[in-house]
Amino acid sequence: MSDWDTIPQLVRWSAERYADTEAVVDGRTRISYAELGARVERAAAACMANGVTVGDRVGIWAPNSLDWIVAALGAVSAGAVLVPLNTRFKGTEAADVLGRSGARLLFVTGTFLGTSYVASLRRAVGAGAGAGAGGDGPLPGLPGLEQVVVLSDDAPPDFRTWKDFLASGEGTGTTGVRRRTDEIDGDCLSDIVFTSGTTGRPKGAMITHEQTLRAYEIWADLAGLRQHDRYLIVNPFFHTFGYKAGVIACLMRGATMIPQPVFNVDTALANIAAERVSVLPGPPTLHQSLLDHPSRDAHDLSALRLVVTGAAVVPLRLVERLRGELGVGTVLTAYGLSEASGIVTMCRRGDDPSVIASTSGRPIPGTELKVVDADGAPVPAATPGEVLVRGFNIMRAYYEDEPATTEAITADGWLRTGDVGVLDEAGNLRITDRIKDMYIVGGFNAYPAEIEQLLGLHPDVADTAVIGIPDARLGEVGKAYVVRRPGSVLTGDDLIAWARREMANYKVPRVVEFVGELPRNASGKVVKGELRVSDRGPG
Repeated sequence: MSDWDTIPQLVRWSAERYADTEAVVDGRTRISYAELGARVERAAAACMANGVTVGDRVGIWAPNSLDWIVAALGAVSAGAVLVPLNTRFKGTEAADVLGRSGARLLFVTGTFLGTSYVASLRRAVGAGAGAGAGGDGPLPGLPGLEQVVVLSDDAPPDFRTWKDFLASGEGTGTTGVRRRTDEIDGDCLSDIVFTSGTTGRPKGAMITHEQTLRAYEIWADLAGLRQHDRYLIVNPFFHTFGYKAGVIACLMRGATMIPQPVFNVDTALANIAAERVSVLPGPPTLHQSLLDHPSRDAHDLSALRLVVTGAAVVPLRLVERLRGELGVGTVLTAYGLSEASGIVTMCRRGDDPSVIASTSGRPIPGTELKVVDADGAPVPAATPGEVLVRGFNIMRAYYEDEPATTEAITADGWLRTGDVGVLDEAGNLRITDRIKDMYIVGGFNAYPAEIEQLLGLHPDVADTAVIGIPDARLGEVGKAYVVRRPGSVLTGDDLIAWARREMANYKVPRVVEFVGELPRNASGKVVKGELRVSDRGPG
């Protein structure tokens, strides 16, 4: 059994176990695990000195950085429930999550990608200040938010700098922090992860310390993460894939974290070469762009040994190229969602490349999975249906949203994922789509992700997304948005003709539109809502 039941216990254990191992590399800053533990303890002391108690919600709205890691782990070590905010949120979206979660303290970046997050928050809550009249905090429209700490050396009036905040906890001491962490147990909430909001208003999935630690110990074991691995964390920390499969898993194994705030191919290549990066999880588009970069061969990528990716579409060619061209020894696929602690299934080392490319693997230990029809009855292997999951990893509930919780979790504990999937005879899961993305062509169910997988086999197709559009005769037909490979002169007619030879007629897109890139959120998912809004059907 593990030496830790809570995240603060894990932080303390890793600081002792891996004391001299390099923990985080952020620009010119390099710190050991012992130093990371000391920094987290100092941040926890500051949270306590500023009134944070067990169960209080603390928000963090910032890109990947050492300060994010220290602030987040410090808040959780003080007993807080972490509320990570999507860095792509606008001020109104961030204010909505902060207000609904009842966050008492917020850590926020200064300026990121040319945007002042503080200014955008002020604009967002200014209009609603009347509703929060009487609040004493820095943002009148959010009366429950008592303090905003800017993770930089400068802060506007009524806000605090990171340095000033940390200094405020100097009287608390190690003993006070240790007493507080002893009040926390595995059943306490560790975080509320708000869904990405691509299907409506974000909902907050409530996850405990025990769920987080158990899930990502399994992840680290299945992936084969080990001490002295050097892990480039491009996946955003506000997402489970970045925070838990990144920070938490590294703490468990003594791997070195190299946070990258924005995915830029040139920066990633430089980091991989300079830091001898060995582990690079991320969406398939990340790895595809590395492989296709014109100056890839100018960088030494030979240390890369482990890639974990996940999406409905992972081209077999991508798996083969990672292994063949880059010599990556382990390439794995996985599937998860916030409501299931971010992990449901995962391939195993040694699985055939075709299994890794065409499925998301098998359920992790301690979980059950079934695929059901519209009436909730299990369907045979190879038959599509909704994916249901049950096990230790299922969220406690959506935060203060009982109707949504009741809709998502059955009386006997099964989580309705909203994903359409197929199980093979060996129990491997293939996600074919979101239920809401499915469209019906002349009575046949068409699953965009399946069609995207097939279109991705065309040698001139770099990326693609398919949606259903209205059709007078068939009800709906497919429209494909396609990113061509550099130098390709592929036409829509060419691709449609090719598709007619490769897939059933009802699956063939009737319309093709070429685009420079697909709209994606910060988690790497295609935002199909934007494609639907921009589309006006066949012209």
